[in-house]
Amino acid sequence: MLELKNVSVRFGGLTAVNDVSLTIASNDVIGLVGSNGAGKTTLFNAISGLVQPTSGSIVFGGRDMLGAPMYQRARMGIGRTFQVPQPMHELTVRENLLVAQRFGTGRVDARRLDEILEFTSLTAKAGRDAATELALTELKALEVAKALATDPQLLLLDEVLAGLETTGKRRFMGMLRDLHTHFNVGIVMIEHDIETISSLCPRVAVLNFGQLIADGTPDAVFRDPAVIQSYTGAA
Repeated sequence: MLELKNVSVRFGGLTAVNDVSLTIASNDVIGLVGSNGAGKTTLFNAISGLVQPTSGSIVFGGRDMLGAPMYQRARMGIGRTFQVPQPMHELTVRENLLVAQRFGTGRVDARRLDEILEFTSLTAKAGRDAATELALTELKALEVAKALATDPQLLLLDEVLAGLETTGKRRFMGMLRDLHTHFNVGIVMIEHDIETISSLCPRVAVLNFGQLIADGTPDAVFRDPAVIQSYTGAA
């Protein structure tokens, strides 16, 4: 579905992503991990169109995406969330989804929005002001719901569990476990917690200083000496 070949992203003298090659299939659920500054979000930005790679290629569904703006990538089937929830101000929860759906698909499907609201447990809050009347767990759920409203084939989840308390995190993880099969969507998720990633993701990829240093099952990856040293800081 998605193939990255030798992708690098440089900002002046800083190389944020360094020669990364990665293939993601439609049935994949992948955890993308690494220390702060490893290049995880920059890689998401390159895939979704927020930044342009300095070199390399990004092919999705057999189509070259380099140069395509964000809305085209969304309509090709790439959805994403952001680390910090970004609800659209002065709009209700449902209106946020409606705008996202128009942006990502060019059409309106009210039944699909109802399905997404129910799946993300936001039906009761559909008429509330998204920017002022939601708790953090609900704002995180809205980020996922907006991404789902674009009808993605591939969903990029950027630290959607960060900042959640234990009970909210447990409920959210339950939703994420069902997301892949319910919406038939491939998933790549950034998350720092090893236990969470191991629980949710059959495959893990590790970045270190912008380079891909491991890609495999959680058990194999988290036993890799290079990963232990780079990700946990242990020798």
